[in-house]
Amino acid sequence: MNNSKSISPQQPVETSPKKSGDIELCLAGRQTYLAPLPLPTAADPCCPYISDHNDIYLDFGGGEPNVFSYQINLGGPFTFLCLIAFGIPLIAGLGFVFLGSGFEDAWYAVIDSFFAALPIAISGWLGSSALCFAIWLHHHKLFTQVIPTRFNRQRREVCFMPDGATQPLFVPWESLSAWVVQGQSATQYGITRHYGMGMGFMHEGELVSVEFQCGALQLAIANWEAVRGYMEYELNDLHAIQDPLELQAPGDPPHEGLHTFRNARASLHRRIREKEVGWIYGFFWYVYHVMTLWTLPNHLVEWEIKRIAKVGRKVLPEAMREWSEPLPPEQWAKPSAELLRLSAKVKALIKRSPRKSITEVFAEAYRNEPSHKKAPVKRGLI
Repeated sequence: MNNSKSISPQQPVETSPKKSGDIELCLAGRQTYLAPLPLPTAADPCCPYISDHNDIYLDFGGGEPNVFSYQINLGGPFTFLCLIAFGIPLIAGLGFVFLGSGFEDAWYAVIDSFFAALPIAISGWLGSSALCFAIWLHHHKLFTQVIPTRFNRQRREVCFMPDGATQPLFVPWESLSAWVVQGQSATQYGITRHYGMGMGFMHEGELVSVEFQCGALQLAIANWEAVRGYMEYELNDLHAIQDPLELQAPGDPPHEGLHTFRNARASLHRRIREKEVGWIYGFFWYVYHVMTLWTLPNHLVEWEIKRIAKVGRKVLPEAMREWSEPLPPEQWAKPSAELLRLSAKVKALIKRSPRKSITEVFAEAYRNEPSHKKAPVKRGLI
């Protein structure tokens, strides 16, 4: 480990000028910091990016192939094909009927429109399929080339393996910066909102970080809360946050596959019988899975997982493997007094004012701290 370009408690990281609750505005939106320090957010933890975990460490990133990505890559182009090839003729036929034309005229309009739209539909399907295949190939290579970010809760340290680096970087857990991003961009179709979650630290004047896109702001916070809860021993069983829909039955493989489809369908039928959902919900559940090619995505996930296992993932550096070894309990690192004090204040404030935004809670918790510099609080952001 002596030759590693690493950061250790004896070689501290550059102090981040930001702290929990700080907000940074940028051209595309705003970035809200959740750490340092890693204070509780009261969000329900949920994180699909956790690829491995045990009582020593948690791996963030790397992960396993999932069914949803295949549903998007296969179902998106197929849905486009169906909408163009069959949707346009249907609209044309209904238009003739609405204008008072006879059934024969409407039928000829449907046939003519179908053959006119079919080349467009096929070319669009082939083009979008090629694009989706390129995206899939890029992500497939990452499964065997990327080393995930590892969180060691016994040492209270985080290990990063930046692109192109030969040795890992280690950073104290309480020095790590974490943030959520909310932004928007304008297109010809309207305003598009996008969200993300990131973690990183400054090293030799440069930001070392990882960022992930998220579907919503609260989901981005939930991803961070899952990691924070694990590191602070508040979460020990991560199965619930990795499988919120409970699609993994006892004895099932830990990854997604054909078994998750069967479990989802059985769950749907049970919910309809118990009147949790209606038949309309069930109808659209089947429509969605037909349009995403039924169980083909599940079969492909199982195939890709076997292929990754055959090729093998990237070997961890020796320094990272040694760092991941268990420590005797008496050598486990302890949280700082500042973190314990501020976490208790945050939990009390959340309990007293559960509707208050987390940025306001953090600002109030820091208000009487000796090193706190008063800054304006922006309300209603998170």
